[in-house]
Amino acid sequence: QVQLVESGGGLVQAGGSLALSCAASGGSFSSYSVGWFRQAPGKEREFVAGIDWSGGSTFYASSVKGRFTISRDNAKNTVYLQMNNLKAEDTAVYYCAGDPLRRNRPLVGWTNYRGQGTQVTVSS
Repeated sequence: QVQLVESGGGLVQAGGSLALSCAASGGSFSSYSVGWFRQAPGKEREFVAGIDWSGGSTFYASSVKGRFTISRDNAKNTVYLQMNNLKAEDTAVYYCAGDPLRRNRPLVGWTNYRGQGTQVTVSS
């Protein structure tokens, strides 16, 4: 079974950048659509960005569009989230999730294939 591990989180000042990675092990990740999600303290989990299996189709939440970029390297079994111009409201635990079935569209819904999350804190 594919296992996902997020990394790259940390503390950054507002206006700064971070690059998150979602690495898969235990199987090929290249056929999965993948999404990034986040959950801030006291708030519901929300969708951030999604990508299809090939990387040819992406979709973003309006709150991050133009600032975040999702991409993938199937040879490395890894999906990335480049986050620029970070704001205090981007502070959250970020999770990646995958879907091996609906692979032809960017993943926008939570699934059972997910990692443990990585903390992103943006100071204002």
